[in-house]
Amino acid sequence: MGTPGGARWGRPCDSAPVAVRLDPVRRPWSRAAARPEGRRRGSTRAAAGTDGTGRPGRTGLGTARGWRRTRTVGPVTDVYRPVPTVDVAATGARVLANVDAVVRGKPEVVRMALVVLLAEGHLLVEDVPGVGKTTLAKALAGSIDASVRRIQFTPDLLPSDVTGVAVYDQESREFEFKPGAVFANLVVADEINRASPKTQSALLECMEERQVTVDGVSYELARPFMVVATQNPIEMEGTYPLPEAQRDRFTARVSMGYPNREAELAMLDDQTGVDPLSTLRPVADAATIRDLVAAVGALHVSDAVRRYVVALVEGTRRSPELRLGASPRAGVQLLRTARAAAALAGRDHVLPDDVQALAVPVLAHRLLLSADAAGARRTGEQVVTGLLRTTPVPRGR
Repeated sequence: MGTPGGARWGRPCDSAPVAVRLDPVRRPWSRAAARPEGRRRGSTRAAAGTDGTGRPGRTGLGTARGWRRTRTVGPVTDVYRPVPTVDVAATGARVLANVDAVVRGKPEVVRMALVVLLAEGHLLVEDVPGVGKTTLAKALAGSIDASVRRIQFTPDLLPSDVTGVAVYDQESREFEFKPGAVFANLVVADEINRASPKTQSALLECMEERQVTVDGVSYELARPFMVVATQNPIEMEGTYPLPEAQRDRFTARVSMGYPNREAELAMLDDQTGVDPLSTLRPVADAATIRDLVAAVGALHVSDAVRRYVVALVEGTRRSPELRLGASPRAGVQLLRTARAAAALAGRDHVLPDDVQALAVPVLAHRLLLSADAAGARRTGEQVVTGLLRTTPVPRGR
């Protein structure tokens, strides 16, 4: 049984959802299988290797020859599986405690990073140098026993360095796909605004569709998949601001801020000896995170809360202070993060309080101020805060 307020928001009291709808199945496809019999091998690019039985190679992380080439053919069937029985709050508390041991004095920021992970989103960490942006990303990655890649974005970084490239093998006379650094469960994109817009755009498909397309062939990314990007808003020389399409793909934006006195004193003691990141041990694995994500997606959301989310998003589009409001994707991600926050709090339903607590980090970075608002030195955070005060909070069902 949940909290007494559960029934007020339309939460089923005696039963919970038992199944979740997963993504449409993608049908395996390979050029090798489509090649007419008798055609000379090597006359066209061959597919990635198979497992020796004629079946497509495995998906997931591994050698380049193990990647499966797939073509999106649309929904084939609906797949259902029971919701895993996993304690989201207890597992999340272990991950939070593990990261808090490295990132001192920032429990709200650490919790926001975990919320974004469970919402299947991506996180943008924006702040001045030296406050622990990269440390937060690496600590979250180190707390999960999953594949992690770090990309240092520089002006000479190429899109193929991120996504991968097809290389011709003279021995086999075939093109072999070499996966890029984005093929991991958690990708740390350090100083993302130092790369050119051409390289930044290499992440667009990865972040939205969880796949990479090279030479007309799509390669699925492993789940869970999360991009944690950092950028410095102060030093702008030699940088390229993220375009609106890129910012909209980040579920939330957070700022680290300076630590308080006690946390900074503890940090001085921690940094005098061994690096805390080197002693960090994982407390969860990729399979556990997938179960947590499935459990979060099954949380109940009442119609009143759904309407509240839509009202907030619509309010940004009508605001005279903005020339670009929040997209429909923003509303979807706001509801996903609210589900994750409710699950971490130990509830099986979402309250308006969850939406209000996440509205600023989820919506503010997507907004473009009007000329008058920018001249008055208004910020996106202030606009969203004003909308929270003026938008009616749902009462009852």
